[in-house]
Amino acid sequence: MPYPTLLATPDNYGLLTDLYQLTMVSCYAGEGLADRRASFELFTRRLPPGYSYLIAMGLTQAIDYLNNLRFSEHQLEALRQTGLFDRAPEEFWQRLGEGGFTGDVWAVPEGTAVFANEPLLRVEAPLWQAQIAETYLLNTLNYQTLVATRAARLRDVAGPEAKLLEFGTRRAFSPQGALWAARAALAAGLDETSNVLAALALGRKPAGTMAHALVMVFAALEGSEDEAFEAFQRYFPGAALLIDTYDTVAAAERLAAAGTPVAAVRLDSGDLVELSQAVRSHLPNAKILASGDLDEYEIARLKQAGAVLDGYGLGTKLVTGEPVNGVYKLVDIDGTPVMKEASGKTTLPGRKQIFRRYVDGQAVGDRLGLLEETAAPDEKPLLQLVVKQGQVMQELESLDAIAARTAASVSSLPAAVRQLEHPANYGVALSDALVELAARTRQHPPSQP
Repeated sequence: MPYPTLLATPDNYGLLTDLYQLTMVSCYAGEGLADRRASFELFTRRLPPGYSYLIAMGLTQAIDYLNNLRFSEHQLEALRQTGLFDRAPEEFWQRLGEGGFTGDVWAVPEGTAVFANEPLLRVEAPLWQAQIAETYLLNTLNYQTLVATRAARLRDVAGPEAKLLEFGTRRAFSPQGALWAARAALAAGLDETSNVLAALALGRKPAGTMAHALVMVFAALEGSEDEAFEAFQRYFPGAALLIDTYDTVAAAERLAAAGTPVAAVRLDSGDLVELSQAVRSHLPNAKILASGDLDEYEIARLKQAGAVLDGYGLGTKLVTGEPVNGVYKLVDIDGTPVMKEASGKTTLPGRKQIFRRYVDGQAVGDRLGLLEETAAPDEKPLLQLVVKQGQVMQELESLDAIAARTAASVSSLPAAVRQLEHPANYGVALSDALVELAARTRQHPPSQP
């Protein structure tokens, strides 16, 4: 029996969902509700601990998913064979067989700073289509937004001149997650990724150095660490040398004495402040990179302590961490605003827009209002129509353009909001119209039998 191939490819996007999406669609179809116009918004109720903003990311993959949302005859037969849908109405199979996303998508551009309760994305589509999309949209936007936010914070702390490399493939939650992490990191301001597939697919050159294993192999079989450096430079001149396998300072001294130009070295362990200073004294012209479970807090500490570093390799703490707990909630059905009122999980009704207020180029507060409201002269509406009746409305953006937006969006925030320790809250107010709609919806909830 062959091993199953568990790959998320466009030809199986339809089945890449939670079972309850399909059971609900079956119910909608049986009750004549499948084609009602529904609006779902994707947002997070609260930011992860210690975060003062998020950087929206993953829209490109969301659109790719919606463009390829189909069910093949083979997949429909596989669903039938489960026996779970024996009582599903014929309309259910008809909708899945027709396939195709025909709705609208409103979203903030990738690289935009967003805050709690602000929609990153809204899907307006026939109910069955909008419902099935929930699982995949949450997966890609939640994870890429997490990585993009970490990357943006790292860039903000390290500064514009530092070299920031994404090294997280071995620590990401899956091979697919590793590819998304590499993309999100580059789109949020990191310079390069070590993931070869991601780099080449995104039109970039992969970047990396060497591992301790190479040094240990040469030291054991050929006789010395220096021979490992010489061999590596023979084939990859200009590449960074990993010099902390044994004695970091001694390795730097020998490289300096040899007189061979050294473009860059990497330090992966030890006291990075003392070691970087010592290495700089021996190799004044070499770039010094640091790695080893670094995050924005450690980079800030290293800089304050006087470390002499030109760049950082970021892995585990970039691609893992406290999740972005985004949710995808119905806000309107056939023109009727709806809201959830469960304790601690209340949602706001109606199709919404984010109005960001600027003063002299600085963001000073947001107003979360209804889509039909008008922006004030000093406000900018953030949600844009990116898909209309299933057709993409905008050209694919380059990673450089998204990274520039990320940098501009972060720099526009108040300094007190951007600080790592005890960041200030960014003001998000509800418009009068949204407050009034929420009050009316509470007073007149959908009728109960």
